[in-house]
Amino acid sequence: MFGRPNQLFPDDRTLPGRDDVLFDLPAKHRVLGTPLLADPADGTAPEGFEVAYFGLGCFWGAEEMFWQVPGVYATAVGYQGGTTPNPTYEEVCSGLTNHTEAVRVVFDPSKVSYAELVKRFFEVHDPTQGMRQGNDVGTQYRSAIYYASPEQEQVARELTKVYGEEIARRGYGEITTEIRPVPTFYPAEPYHQQYLDRVPNGYRCHANTGIPFPETAA
Repeated sequence: MFGRPNQLFPDDRTLPGRDDVLFDLPAKHRVLGTPLLADPADGTAPEGFEVAYFGLGCFWGAEEMFWQVPGVYATAVGYQGGTTPNPTYEEVCSGLTNHTEAVRVVFDPSKVSYAELVKRFFEVHDPTQGMRQGNDVGTQYRSAIYYASPEQEQVARELTKVYGEEIARRGYGEITTEIRPVPTFYPAEPYHQQYLDRVPNGYRCHANTGIPFPETAA
């Protein structure tokens, strides 16, 4: 919880990782029954569906929040934003991979828009805390939006500005959310996938601001 790095390391100081994945993932989402890593690009998700990536602290609770959204087809947790290929959870926890804990969200844009997912992202955690989320301290808990298209980037940046202005008006500091193109997503170990369905009383940590998105926001 405490004592982990609170800043990113130079790339030449991160762990080397490995070429091969160390484990097999379940084929199906434990809650939704859909392919765990569903992808419209390979036909495992319906045509027209989209994929979004978010980091908002411990990925156990973050994933649960997204799989509950109507229109979400599949979710998976993993590691993203660093340089170490195919890292283990222990390596990510060391801070020496520069990865953050991330959630991959496959969704039907006819039922839930990307903008609605971004709004939920901001409302369920505190995007001003930098390299932490509540009592969880370290680079793996940083806030992040990884956009998969120019359209997603535009929405992410516009809504970040809107929410930033709203929470500043309420006394919060600047949003620290990392916004950049989608880096490689490395799925986490099987026991992390849909963890809170397996362990309903498991750990949840999200220090949200309690501030809803302005109703006038697009």
